[in-house]
Order: sequence, then structure tokens, then C-alpha cells
Amino acid sequence: MSNYDACPVEIRLFAENTQGLSTIYNQALEEVRDDPAILVFVHDDVHLCDFFWPDRLREGLNTFDIIGLAGNVRRVMGQVAWLFVDDRFTWDERSNLTGRVGHGKGFPCAISSFGPAPLSCKLLDGVFLAADSERLLQAGVRFDEQFPFHFYDMDFCRQAERSGLSMGTWPLSVVHESGGAFGSPAWRESLHRYRLKYGEV
Repeated sequence: MSNYDACPVEIRLFAENTQGLSTIYNQALEEVRDDPAILVFVHDDVHLCDFFWPDRLREGLNTFDIIGLAGNVRRVMGQVAWLFVDDRFTWDERSNLTGRVGHGKGFPCAISSFGPAPLSCKLLDGVFLAADSERLLQAGVRFDEQFPFHFYDMDFCRQAERSGLSMGTWPLSVVHESGGAFGSPAWRESLHRYRLKYGEV
């Protein structure tokens, strides 16, 4: 970590994890309850390609309470992901999307450009979420552990919005190795729980 001595970064990697992301993320939130920190909730198949990412985080969190790489400026009834407005995986209009994410095994990579960033959002992609722990704890926002992998981000964003926290995309050079598991049996099971929670069945 000597490269980040000027702005220390502590990494908690849960390799071959068997717990849900929401459980792990809540553990991290509890660990810093008395020692506030900027928390980055990020998938383990992500490459941070921006040498200045700690600075970018601080800049982003001076503007928004929660930042992400990609998102949607709105949320509509029946929406199943930040970019899909229904369970047939219909993309929302490009004018509602924001952010940029690289896809591949490294750099250079294919780049998915969704729209301009930074931009205020109602939904953020859960591949990368960053927030000041103090703001989350003060607002009582946590990850709902009934959503171990899928829909934890959708639910988290709805909680944040309900609690008055601001969210937005922030430009960071990041590459994600996978494109998600939309439509899998586990995804459909979480969709059912999500719809039950929000009365969208």
C-alpha cells in the first residue's frame, strides 16, 4: 500500500466468499461505526484503473452522499435494474442513463458509455458504490440481507432516497470482468422478494 501513503487505503477482500454481499457490506459498516471512513462496496472482479481514484472518491463524495459508476436519473414502477425498466430486460431511454464502465479482463477493454457523468441519480449500479460511513449510519441506511447478491443495490438506493441521501454517478476508470447474471434463477428469486417488499407484485 506504499503507493497510497498520502491517502491510506485499507482493503478488505472476501475471496471465495460464501456470504451475501449485503451481509459483508453491513459488517464493514459496523466495523467503522466508531471510526468513520469512506467505504467502497465493490465486486471482486473489478479493476481500478484510475491512479487518482482515492482523490476522485473524495471529490465525488463532496458532491453526493453516495456515488457509483453508472446509474439512472429516474426509477419507474416495475423497474428490475438500474438500466432495465421491466423483467423483459427493456433498456430505459438513453437520456435517463449516466456513467461509463469498462468490460473485460483488463485494460484496454470494451467501454460501455451510458451517458454523461457526473449526474444526480435515483438508482446506481451495485458493481461499485462508495459512501461516507458516517452519513449512512446517521441516516440508518444499511443493506437488506434478504438480497444477498441481486437487488441489494436497487433496495439500497431506494432506502437512501427515502432517507434523503443524494446519489450520483462519478467518472472513474474502472473495468468489470462480468456483465451480471440477469435472469438467472437466483436473480428471479430475488426479484420476487424485491417486488414483495415494495408492493410491486
